Amino acid sequence: MHSCGTNACMQQTYRIGELARKCNVTVRTIRYYESLGLLKTNHRSDGGQRYYTDADVVYLNRIAELKDLDFTLSEIRTIVLMGNEDTTGQKRRNELLRQYRSKLSEAMERQAAIEKRVADLSWHIQQLETNDDFQQCPGLMCKSCTFKENCRFREL
Repeated sequence: MHSCGTNACMQQTYRIGELARKCNVTVRTIRYYESLGLLKTNHRSDGGQRYYTDADVVYLNRIAELKDLDFTLSEIRTIVLMGNEDTTGQKRRNELLRQYRSKLSEAMERQAAIEKRVADLSWHIQQLETNDDFQQCPGLMCKSCTFKENCRFREL
């Protein structure tokens, strides 16, 4: 950690390696995010060394959070770039709300599919554990089978 030394930068600054360690990413990731416009280096030393601030730490952590919520880098980039023309933050807020709702809907669909899979697997396990002769399925026992409501062979 360094202090920038200029009046414009009287806060703690980090070199790229320090920022990477602090945010648990690689230097390569930071450079890639910069190339995508997700992160901008505003401070450089006279020798061209990049310096990052706590605001950059917040941005990197926000990117990680959005990635954890299944946002693509393209979706994140769209939101970040909105900041160029969105001084109040309202457009970005609305876009985040829209995206969060969409991601929630997708997650709920996946959850329903998983719950159905769990139920299907559970009844198959129960059927195999309680049926003495599973090789007779489907067969003569279908009429009295307690699993016939779930069984796809009941019509045979």
